[in-house]
Amino acid sequence: MKNQINKIKELALKEISKARNLADLEKLRVKYLGRKSELTNVLRGVKDLSKNERKEVGEMANKLRGEIESGIKNQELRIKELEFSGIEEKEKIDVTYPGRKIQKGHLHPLTQVRYEIEEIFKSMGFLTVEGREVEDEFHNFDALNIPKNHPARDLWDTFWLKDGNLLRTHTSPMQVRFMKENKPPFRIIIPGRVFRYEASDATHESNFYHVEGLMVDKKEKITVANLKSTIACFMKNLFGEKTKLRLRPSYFPFVEPGFESDVTCPYCGGKGCRICKGTGWIELGGSGMVNQKVFTSVGFPEDKYEGFAFGFGLDRIAMIKYGVDDVRLFYGGDLRFLEQF
Repeated sequence: MKNQINKIKELALKEISKARNLADLEKLRVKYLGRKSELTNVLRGVKDLSKNERKEVGEMANKLRGEIESGIKNQELRIKELEFSGIEEKEKIDVTYPGRKIQKGHLHPLTQVRYEIEEIFKSMGFLTVEGREVEDEFHNFDALNIPKNHPARDLWDTFWLKDGNLLRTHTSPMQVRFMKENKPPFRIIIPGRVFRYEASDATHESNFYHVEGLMVDKKEKITVANLKSTIACFMKNLFGEKTKLRLRPSYFPFVEPGFESDVTCPYCGGKGCRICKGTGWIELGGSGMVNQKVFTSVGFPEDKYEGFAFGFGLDRIAMIKYGVDDVRLFYGGDLRFLEQF
């Protein structure tokens, strides 16, 4: 039994000294000091020895237990010191080293275009105002000469809310709210998000951005010529001096007469290409002289004031400006796309 204890000692101390991590050291502790270890079995067999042998073997076994425990503790300290020194080397801080620059983000391309549009109109004396996104039926439709059962309501696939309100389908309701609180003359633009129940594809989304303009003054002070020159000035500032404007007669309930506003295709310069489908023109939105019924709905005397209004899709402007062929890219959150702007 003495030889067995010496053999256990030699093997145990050798394996403990070679342990390189705490997990291996724990396995050795169980192997040599656990309830099923050889040393524990030796101690259990001491009772079967003679009195003299029992004393001598017992002392040897208990001494070995102490040596193994001490060896494990010392090896644990060495392992921890090695791990700490490695961490210290990897994570040390040089206080004299220049700090790392934090990578800054930038404005979303739609926001960049919006700010640019606002600056252009600001230079022409227009005030930027914002409206609510949840509207009521009166401001979104009725006050804009679109009463119930009017065929024009079919143009908007509206998100109705349970309380009878709706998510605005255009920013025009703010024209009504502004006129109810302010007297002419004034000129404003209204950028903001609008909502329509439309299937998502390359040119449509259920939420997108509009920018609308309104200029009102006394009768005969504002004409279609003012409308055309204002939009033309805006387009040239946004797309370049060579940009041309074309107005085509069209119908909108809240203006009379109404026009579709087209600009020369910035990709081909008006020569005709795939983007403009060979026409040389790209449609941006509607415009026209404000219908007198809109003025009376806000309390203005009939035929006392005159003005023009226009509305463009900000997303479409951004697509044209940056050469983007799918509006969904603006809303996808893909940094590979957004970091290009």
